[in-house]
Amino acid sequence: MSVSGGPAVNGRRSSSLEARDFYQLKQRAAEYYRSNGVPQRMQQVLNNMFYEKPDDMYGHLANYFASFAKPAAISRIIGREILDTNSQSTIEVEVLCTIKNFEKSVCFAAMSNCCSDPNYKTQDTGNNDNEEKAQSANIALEWVNEPLNSLLKGLLPANQIHVDKLLSEYFQRKVEEDEEQKKKDNKEEKLTEPESLPPPVSAAFGDKKKKSPKAKKSLVPEKNINPREPPEPFFPGSVAIGAVSLAIAKASAKLQNIILYLHIASLNQAEEPLKEMSMPLPLISILECGKSSGGKAHLLKEVIAIPKPSLGYKQSIKMIRDLQQEISKWMFAPKTGPAAMSQSGCWKKGYDRIEQPFEMIQEVCTALQLTLGDDLHLMLNCGAHELMDYEKQKYEVITGVLKHPDEMIEFYINLVKQYPSIIGLIDPLRKEDVEQWSKLCSLLSPQCYILADATSRSIDKLLTEGLGTKLYSGLVVKHANQTTISNLFQVAKLMEENECIFISGLTDEETMDDSIADIAVGLGARFIKLGGLCHGERVAKYNRLLAIEEELAQRGALGKSPEHVFPVIGAEQEDLNPEMNLSN
Repeated sequence: MSVSGGPAVNGRRSSSLEARDFYQLKQRAAEYYRSNGVPQRMQQVLNNMFYEKPDDMYGHLANYFASFAKPAAISRIIGREILDTNSQSTIEVEVLCTIKNFEKSVCFAAMSNCCSDPNYKTQDTGNNDNEEKAQSANIALEWVNEPLNSLLKGLLPANQIHVDKLLSEYFQRKVEEDEEQKKKDNKEEKLTEPESLPPPVSAAFGDKKKKSPKAKKSLVPEKNINPREPPEPFFPGSVAIGAVSLAIAKASAKLQNIILYLHIASLNQAEEPLKEMSMPLPLISILECGKSSGGKAHLLKEVIAIPKPSLGYKQSIKMIRDLQQEISKWMFAPKTGPAAMSQSGCWKKGYDRIEQPFEMIQEVCTALQLTLGDDLHLMLNCGAHELMDYEKQKYEVITGVLKHPDEMIEFYINLVKQYPSIIGLIDPLRKEDVEQWSKLCSLLSPQCYILADATSRSIDKLLTEGLGTKLYSGLVVKHANQTTISNLFQVAKLMEENECIFISGLTDEETMDDSIADIAVGLGARFIKLGGLCHGERVAKYNRLLAIEEELAQRGALGKSPEHVFPVIGAEQEDLNPEMNLSN
């Protein structure tokens, strides 16, 4: 007796099921490709390619379909500890993105790790800075490799403003958490604090106080100086925020295949991008002879050369390089005293008289057939906050020569009058000397830039409190710590609205990252302050500026740098006593 549904029937049924499954699979595949527009695009590219007949057929197909690929998204950010130019700890950030289904490394960015308010920085704070920088770098690495990595995963690098917003919000949460913890710790300390004992009895009333030596009488009525403001707060780990923000900007530029300064400019310009871009004028340090140089004269922390605006970077760099080489001969001439190369990339030498550096520079210019006041001008970084003797409430401009802030106004007026090639003063007074800043600006601003560097407010304060009373022609702005790229846009816009000159500057300890050059050009900075023409980290940035100028010139987009225009600040007042001797 035969059994129905034998092996042959089962085989046919199995084949039928397989055929139906295969048909359904084909239908799903067709729908998948159709919903993503593959057949239409494939037909289009094949038809066009037949007529175009490219040499590299598969390269042509790859380029065509690449235009439909998903935009690159951040897959990971990696933080690593590196050393800055002083062998101190800072961080480098690497950005990796998912590109066409593969993870690829896109770029690296590094920033210096600033741990102290420049107004409070002295030679004695070096060891503390080393420890703080190491601690800050470790915290920054924890932030980058864990919470920030998770926070930014999947985001598009092109969305700089959104990324910076997330970074700033994260930083603010950390600050608030730290403040809450400090309040909690203070409460616990008060609960456990023993009762304080009465203060010890002072010396007997009959004891005679030692008479202080008579001070030399001043021509200007003296008054107490304003007390020193508390230092700007520093938050350990904050360098992570600025470094990640910069890395994202560099990644976005690279992924879009555009140069970083053009990317910065496109982010900064709400309207159409500029057809021409001007290069920032370089402020090149040629001599350091301040308080740490070993001489009696303390005032001139840096003497800075400013090439004529009409000169290109190539000509400017060559001129200052020749100047520096000629200065080198003077440094090693007989009976000139010791000299050394400074951290800022120029010669460092002590002088006993303030006139001596100017005399030397004039002779060097004469030997090179350069005219001071025409081929180049001078700017002085006075670093006045480093010269204040708080016990005597006076600036020690020369060893044993003390001047009240009111007297400093006359001092600078005479200095500029004696050396008319000086067209700029940086940090001529402490930031607390508000009244004297105002007077100095009203008298000298029509002929001289009055600039704030260390005496400027932090970027955070500028954004929250504004510029305040205008007491300077411009500010030296530095990309450091928690400052994001978006913060730099905001500060540049704020300064432009208030007719305040934007100057890009470096911190004391730098890395080899040359992005500051692109940032300065992209933000339209009037000046850029990079130090001297020595040390690799500074030369790298000058080389980057040379490359940017050449690229702009090749595209026909290099604009002319305007001649010097000095913003007049405050009403002009009567001239002060012009007969004051600089060395008195």
